[in-house]
Amino acid sequence: MSNADIGIDLGTSSTLIYVRGKGVVLKEPSVIAYDKELDKIVEIGEEARLMLGRTPGNIVPIRPLKHGVITDNSTAEQMLRYFIRKAIGRNFFGRRPRICISVPSGVTEVERRAVEEAAYRAGARFVTLLECPIAAAIGAGIDISRPVGNMLVDIGGGTTDIAVISMGGAVVSSSIKTAGENFDEAIVRYVRKRHNLLIGDVTAEEVKINIGTCYKRPENIAMEIRGRNMVTGLPKTITITSDETEEALREPCAAIVDAVHSVLEKTPPELAADIADRGIVLTGGGALLHGLEQMIEEKTGITTMTAEDPMSAVATGTGKYMDILDEEK
Repeated sequence: MSNADIGIDLGTSSTLIYVRGKGVVLKEPSVIAYDKELDKIVEIGEEARLMLGRTPGNIVPIRPLKHGVITDNSTAEQMLRYFIRKAIGRNFFGRRPRICISVPSGVTEVERRAVEEAAYRAGARFVTLLECPIAAAIGAGIDISRPVGNMLVDIGGGTTDIAVISMGGAVVSSSIKTAGENFDEAIVRYVRKRHNLLIGDVTAEEVKINIGTCYKRPENIAMEIRGRNMVTGLPKTITITSDETEEALREPCAAIVDAVHSVLEKTPPELAADIADRGIVLTGGGALLHGLEQMIEEKTGITTMTAEDPMSAVATGTGKYMDILDEEK
């Protein structure tokens, strides 16, 4: 693997890029600010995210991916090109990189081809795709080549990918369209229904990160949030508690637990015994939600732990996978 070769976790909410010898060098929101009047992209990544909900009508945010798959080929290509240049320098066309990109479990051939084409047009000389749970397992430091069952639950922005991995491949896998963004939406809905307050996705994400939980906290903590009162139409500040977020997040978190349960039911007995011994490993940004470990452990009876660096596990795994490919040659 040359130093120019990179691994990309191309996610619905954010994109991470891993460069050999440097680790994860870029983490940016997967969003573009587009000016409809001038018909051009104004900002990409973090600068575009800061514009969300704060721009005039002619500038609209575009997310080129939904539920982990590309929905807008042209903007996805421009976003990838921008991120690659930012990660490895503007002169990367002198040595076009090999790229490994993560995709959700169960993507269609058409969806896989869209990712490959976007990467080639963005400047890659070779593209390989890797399913998210396998990339996450490699990134979490698990030896996936052995005939031992490992269960990975990767909770991203748009999808949650669950897989039982053995001998380098997924024996049983599932992908559901309930993940981090659904947590944000659930908080927005709850605040609107309970407090008659309209808040944006950015505020909902702050609530999720700071006090969000899906399992009762030892102490009920609170934070102030601002939004628009739906009765008066005026700005208003309220206090929301962690107990309220537990109620708001109950449904999406239950969907993830049910999906984990479903995969366990389909797992061959020998591999199920391995998982009972080794536990379930959580990766992805959604794994950082307070109480998720306890909730899965309580419902399955299996020890559940979060990877050391869950946010970067998939990106690190895609980068290290290129080394594995080189060793197999």
